[in-house]
Amino acid sequence: MNIVRIPEEVDHNRRHLFGIAAATLAAAQLGAIGIASAQGAGTQAATSGAIKRRTSFASLKRINAGLLNVGYAEDGPPGGPPVILLHGWPYDIYSYVDVAPLLANAGYRVIVPYLRGYGTTRFLSDTTARNGQQAALGADVVALMDALGIQKAVVGGYDWGARTANIVAALWPGRCKAMVSVSGYLIGSQAANQAPLPPQAEFQWWYQYYFVTERGRAGYAKNTVDFAKLIWQLASPQWKFDDATFMLSAAAFANPDHVDIVIHNYRWRLGLADGEPEYDDLEKKLATSPMISVPTITMEGDANGAPHPDPSVYAKRFAGKYEHRLIKGGIGHNLPQEAPQAFAQAVIDVDRF
Repeated sequence: MNIVRIPEEVDHNRRHLFGIAAATLAAAQLGAIGIASAQGAGTQAATSGAIKRRTSFASLKRINAGLLNVGYAEDGPPGGPPVILLHGWPYDIYSYVDVAPLLANAGYRVIVPYLRGYGTTRFLSDTTARNGQQAALGADVVALMDALGIQKAVVGGYDWGARTANIVAALWPGRCKAMVSVSGYLIGSQAANQAPLPPQAEFQWWYQYYFVTERGRAGYAKNTVDFAKLIWQLASPQWKFDDATFMLSAAAFANPDHVDIVIHNYRWRLGLADGEPEYDDLEKKLATSPMISVPTITMEGDANGAPHPDPSVYAKRFAGKYEHRLIKGGIGHNLPQEAPQAFAQAVIDVDRF
């Protein structure tokens, strides 16, 4: 697996620290990450050795946080610097099943929550709207941090999780020490989503348009697992995941609120479903495409089959120390699960920016 790094600035002292961090992580668990000499300005190559794939976390817990009883995985020393890792759709916490122990062995306290509508996470009240809008997901993370007594954390994610990490970093920068975001800057707005895209780009969003119909809602409810598997295959065309790996995550879609949250999320994006008034002020701020000031590493796989922006489009949305990494080797949309070593290394590196 090759990692192409494109930094905004070059700081050789920090690169020395990165090398130390890489060695520490390798000694702890990775087996092998060989950092080659630079092959051009701002470019490094990394070769990852095989790691033993895991099928379980160190511990699974639940806690009341805001509107939810949140199910989450936890690993690492309780007093370690906290890292919160956020999954996407249609995935779950097992995207991080190999990342978590790597970070735990490097001394981090790792928290991997099920988002609302997934796994063991449940709404505390039957009367709470099953709302999937972006601001609600961001507020959920802050509520979880409050419940766990975490003042500030490194936050990372991909897909819905990357967008949610972006929101926490943009609206609550005092709670976010640094961020790792797959596919970069994903904050959007209903107004921005009214603009039509070129035909090929619109084609990539076919499922979004399917979900705005009642036929689509019924189809997703009836065929949730098969639908999710199709998305996995399309979004990561070179990832040869097996049925056992997929089914570990598919169990999370049995959540009684899953269909409601997913359908509302995509309908809300297009202005075809209302959000809740309590999030209006947050959404107004997000609609301005706020700058993100916390240290950030963005990542992209070289074989991401899902819709994603080009790094050149979003690089200037990051006002702090920033670096982009292209992960080569047939890596698709579910980057943390497909390239756990690269993702874990990014978390360690951005924490030392």
